Amino acid sequence: MKKIILVGRSECGKTTLKQAMKGSVLEYDKTQYVNHLDVFIDTPGEYVQSKHLGHALAVYSYEADVVGLLASATEPYNLFPPAVSAMACRPVIGIITKIDHEDARTELVENWLLNAGVEKVFKVSSYEGDGIWELYEYLKEEGDVLPWESKEEANRPRKVHSDRNGEISRR
Repeated sequence: MKKIILVGRSECGKTTLKQAMKGSVLEYDKTQYVNHLDVFIDTPGEYVQSKHLGHALAVYSYEADVVGLLASATEPYNLFPPAVSAMACRPVIGIITKIDHEDARTELVENWLLNAGVEKVFKVSSYEGDGIWELYEYLKEEGDVLPWESKEEANRPRKVHSDRNGEISRR
């Protein structure tokens, strides 16, 4: 699978997406440092929210095959400037998370990502599994063994142990 760096503000769903893509139980886990142990480079949101830490994202992007700009469908404002993807020498995709949220503004967020210069936009729900298969299809390479054998398996609702507000009982 192509290695992807996940870039987005705090609480936009980077770590949750990583857990959903791996088929793990979803459990809130605040990313405190850049984690690149496997095909996902999970970055703290503070790196993209601070001009003092943003340079580190450029360095880590060289470790990835693909740059993923993440934005929640509930974002109150656009974090990514126009044509920011031109700064990367890797393919840049947009990933809209939380598309199942009742306050989702998916079309608006998609326009923000397209203005940032992403090649393609994926709309996903880590909780419901929507869009996971399409993202896998984009990232997979010949010979990859995926956690699921079909789109139906990949796009199924996930087990959730906790979110940022604490324990929840879901599935």
